[in-house]
Amino acid sequence: MADPRRRFEELADRVGEKARPAGRRAESAAFEEGYWQELRDLFTRDLSSRELQRLLTHEARESLRYFVRELDFEALASLPWYKRHPRIAWRTFTAIAYRLSPARRLLFALGTLLLAWGWAVYVFTPVAGSFGLLVIAGTLLFVVLALELRDKLVLKSDLEIARQIQFGLLPFEPFDRGAIAIRTAMRPANTVGGDYFDVVELEAGRLAFMVGDVSGKGMPAALLMALLQGSLRTLLTAGLRGEEMVAKLNAHLSGHMPSNRLVTLFYAELEQDSGVLRYVNAGHNPPLIERRSGAIERLASTGMALGILADAVYTGFETAFEAGDRILLYTDGITEANNVRDEEFGEQRLEEFLEQQRGIGDQALIDRLLAAVLRFCGPVAPRDDMTLMVVSRRPEA
Repeated sequence: MADPRRRFEELADRVGEKARPAGRRAESAAFEEGYWQELRDLFTRDLSSRELQRLLTHEARESLRYFVRELDFEALASLPWYKRHPRIAWRTFTAIAYRLSPARRLLFALGTLLLAWGWAVYVFTPVAGSFGLLVIAGTLLFVVLALELRDKLVLKSDLEIARQIQFGLLPFEPFDRGAIAIRTAMRPANTVGGDYFDVVELEAGRLAFMVGDVSGKGMPAALLMALLQGSLRTLLTAGLRGEEMVAKLNAHLSGHMPSNRLVTLFYAELEQDSGVLRYVNAGHNPPLIERRSGAIERLASTGMALGILADAVYTGFETAFEAGDRILLYTDGITEANNVRDEEFGEQRLEEFLEQQRGIGDQALIDRLLAAVLRFCGPVAPRDDMTLMVVSRRPEA
């Protein structure tokens, strides 16, 4: 990098020596120095060895898996290698080509053909013009890459707007009413996600809080999350409560969701004065109550996930939420996060983490738990959305 930079600066000095006013040479030198600093920062800022490792391992593997996920390579396992590998290459090529528009597909095919031809000529029978074939092939493939990159950037801009809208629908602000405090956090696997949480103040000092998870991730899950939130809030406004509200919500979602989708939901209503907690767990991960005494209890499932059977029956349960207790609600992106050995973080590690972090503040608990899960994953990017909610009842004075 240093030698090309020095040569470029010497050339610029020779070309512009006569045209540059003497009094502005120092200013121009400072400008060029700042320019090279900004250029270096552009390509090195926030770059880490972990990110490079992830690019060369996880992202490359996931990209290849995306293109060939519908191909059956096991049927070729019995063929000899000289037949198997060319067929794998051909099927991979066609799988990529079919995902392009017709015009881009043609450019991709021509570029790939010329690239293979150019390398064959250049390596086995070097002749004049073989390098030109490589240049033409590289140019065609670069055009396809630039067009696809433009589409991705346009889509990413739309997704960023969708992310702002989605985050605006969710109550991230700290909630403090009387003795009750609620803290939340969400980390989507993609720009937008299918996790859902909400806090709704009901009548007569009652409070509803919930955490849900739409199967899948990305934009489809985010759209269904918006449907879930709108439907649930409408039913609450209509006066429905508890298991009756969850049953109505399930019937509504069953008629408006694709058959291959489902929603898990933990819904709770808390009487703030008495501390009575009534809840319905529709197939969701069991929240953990950390009692003031140090004991940890699970609020297990009380019914199946939403959107499977329209006439499913849901049962409500009741427990005490006393001063000094707190509840940790989470989605399966926490417990099912994988590391490089394909091990899951799991509920046991989650309970052990709670025991180790007993006594810390609610927000600190959320921050440390997210950090612990990401540290457990290492270079493996989380594949699912992560959502956390901590509800605590302050000890009496």
